[in-house]
Amino acid sequence: MILDIFFPNRCLHCNRIIEADFLVCNLCYEQIHFTHFDYFENNFIKEKCKLLFPVENTFALMQFQKENLSRKIIHELKYKSREKIGKTLAEWTIENLNFKNDKPDLLVSVPLHPKKLKERGYNQLHLFTETLSKFYEIPFSHDLIKRNYYSKAQALKDKKHRLETENTFSITKNITGKHVLLIDDVFTTGNTLSTITWEILKSGNNKVSVLVMAVDE
Repeated sequence: MILDIFFPNRCLHCNRIIEADFLVCNLCYEQIHFTHFDYFENNFIKEKCKLLFPVENTFALMQFQKENLSRKIIHELKYKSREKIGKTLAEWTIENLNFKNDKPDLLVSVPLHPKKLKERGYNQLHLFTETLSKFYEIPFSHDLIKRNYYSKAQALKDKKHRLETENTFSITKNITGKHVLLIDDVFTTGNTLSTITWEILKSGNNKVSVLVMAVDE
């Protein structure tokens, strides 16, 4: 391709020329701090979630730490119009996540407010969720949960305002008897996931598990 000659794909971290569908080179891939969490066992996220809401299983792909490569990857996905990174992260997740004989019934992504969605042009979780849905053969919903208020990015909020999530989300239709896998980009305080989970639990006899791209420990 002519574009590949004049505008070759480069590693997000070191700027080496790499294959068109790659995100980072092999050397930089080795620098990514993957969590290697077991979806069914206790881990940092499960311990934090249990303090806020009932949770079945939890998984995070990467550790989200200051100045590390995972932070740069998530930043590029969310703020640099690189939506396709979501597909790469989903493929990495697939390599590390085995539902065994206990697959969730539904994948649900955390929504953006319509104004934020228009500003960004895409929800950074949609392609990620859809890729997982196709591989695991689990249906997904991007509109089961509605964000009621427009607010600035969590990363720009102080800790006090991050805790003020009450009534931020509502459920658009009642579901019952479902095991929902709730998907977000970064786990920080867990309050966003807690607010959404309680809406899902109030809807019916449901269970909730959590999957995030990265966890900020």
